[in-house]
Order: sequence, then C-alpha cells, then structure tokens
Amino acid sequence: MPDYRGRVGSLIDIEDIRAAAAAIAGHVVRTPAVVSPGLTAHLGIPVTVKLELLQRTGSFKARGAFHKLLGLSAAERAAGVVAVSGGNHATALADAAGALGITATVVMPESAPARAAAAARASGADVRLTPDMPGAFALMDELVAAGSTLVHPFDDAVVIAGQGTVGLEFAADAPEVTDVLVSIGGGGLIAGVASAFHALAPHVRVWGAETEGADAMTRALAAGAPVPMTPTSIVSTLSAPYVSTLTLEHVRALVEDVLVVPDADAVRGSLTLAEEAKVWAEPAAGCLVPAAMQVLDHVGPDAHLGLVVCGGNVTAADVAAWTERFAATPLPARTPASH
Repeated sequence: MPDYRGRVGSLIDIEDIRAAAAAIAGHVVRTPAVVSPGLTAHLGIPVTVKLELLQRTGSFKARGAFHKLLGLSAAERAAGVVAVSGGNHATALADAAGALGITATVVMPESAPARAAAAARASGADVRLTPDMPGAFALMDELVAAGSTLVHPFDDAVVIAGQGTVGLEFAADAPEVTDVLVSIGGGGLIAGVASAFHALAPHVRVWGAETEGADAMTRALAAGAPVPMTPTSIVSTLSAPYVSTLTLEHVRALVEDVLVVPDADAVRGSLTLAEEAKVWAEPAAGCLVPAAMQVLDHVGPDAHLGLVVCGGNVTAADVAAWTERFAATPLPARTPASH
C-alpha cells in the first residue's frame, strides 16, 4: 500500500493506481470495455463503452471503497467507518465493510434512491437520512469528530487511486480511443481515470460531464477554488455539494473540459443507452451521451470515443417517472451534416 500521508494537494500517479489494482484484485470485477455498434451508428464515430455498471454493487464505487478499507489500521477498523453518499458510495461502502467485517454507518440525503438505502441496510450498515446533501455532509463530519473512521467519497487519494483502476483497465483494453468521457460528482472518478490515461496514453483527451444543478466542478473551475452549492439536479448520484481541492487540482491539470447538460438530456441519454447500447444506465451515466455530442463538435469526425458507463442503479419506476416528467425520448442520431 503506498504511503499517501502528506500528499493532499498533489496528483496521484500510475504506481498508486497499479498498487490499488493489486490490492483490490479478487474483491472487484474487471469490467469489460467493448465497442458499441449501436452507439457507433448513432453518433457516427466509433464508440467503446467501459461497462462499470456491471461492477459489484452496480457502480465503480466498489473500487475505491475496497481500496480504502483494505488499507485501514486495526484501530481504524475497530472504530467503524462512516461515509456520506447520494447512493452509490453508500451501497459500495456497506458492501465492502460487510465483506471485511467492519461496522459501517452511511449518511444519505432523503432524496437518495430508496433502493440504495435498502441495499446499504441489507449489507449491515447503519443508514442515517438527512433532509439534504449539505446536511448529510455535516452529519458525517459530526460522526468523524466522535471517532468514526472517514471514508470520503472523493476527497481521499486512496479512494481516487481505487477509482483510477477503471482508467488503468480502459487504457489497456481500448488503445484505439482518442477521447474519454467521465461523469463528475465530487470528482474522484475522473481524477483517477484522467491520471491513468495521462500516464498510459497521454494523447487521449479526457472530458468531464455534469448535470445542471450538480455542477460543482464547473463552478469550482470558474471560481478557481471549490465553492459550496446546494444541488438541485434529479441526479442524486452526481449531487456533491462541493468538489475538493484535490479533485479540482486533478481536473485542472488533466481534463480537457467539463460539459454541463440539463437533467432532461441526462434522462434522454439513459434512454439512448438502453435502446442503442443495450445497457441499463442511471442518468449519472446517461449525461455522457449528450456530452459526447458536444465533444464531437470540438474534435471532429475522426475521434474514437470512450464512455465510462459509471453505474446502473436506477429502478424502472424512476426511469418511467423521469420520462413522463420531461416527456423524454432518446436523443436523435447525429447526422453527417452535424459532423
């Protein structure tokens, strides 16, 4: 396990990510990266998808959770762990803690998906609900002050290195990609993925995608520092109330740009992924499809896109409700004239 002490504010490197991959091997799934004929036809350029929605607990979050827990000291384990989450980090941490025999508490806003809270409870975690996401972070801070061991969803180099194993695998399995799109909540996933590609395939451009009302990274980039916000997006799994200095530093150094799309387009993107890529993805991944269309406006028709389909934890009832609310239909195919 690498020693991260004193490294806050510095970028992780490929050896950190390789060490994470070795540590979590056997605990997580090495998810496939496959060319999507449907998306390729729909967007008019080759598209490869990294199917992280097939990961343990249905999202990439298992990687960072296991990496963090496996590196804890005996005292840190004995104190129990606590995390805050819009859904997927809670589920992943509860699952990892249950597998490793560690007591876990997860704090979630009431807007978080009910299935995520139920899954966390089923894994043995104590689930605490708060009225909103800022309140959830505040309660997490209180529990840490009382002695629990923090497993932060993104402001932790150990967690970021775990998430970076997504990029390690993607770069190895899809050497043909020129542009990779990654969703952003607090920024841990894109920080890790961008670090991996920067080391292994520095010619590849990495792009971020956020939804309106969950655009903490875009606001931080504009301000030059993390700024607090109250998320209003329906996409709870991207709804961090701030990004950290650590994740912002990675994005500023390694990411081409961050694109923001409306909630309605994120839902339409999920419908498009279902119809064209044949995958059941949450809007946190659905936002990549409209963002990809914006990326193609920047880079032109010779690109080969890579999409990190980060999670699939969404119910049929959720999708039906959002489809009705936004009168959503799949995004139209990109026509040759728009290339």
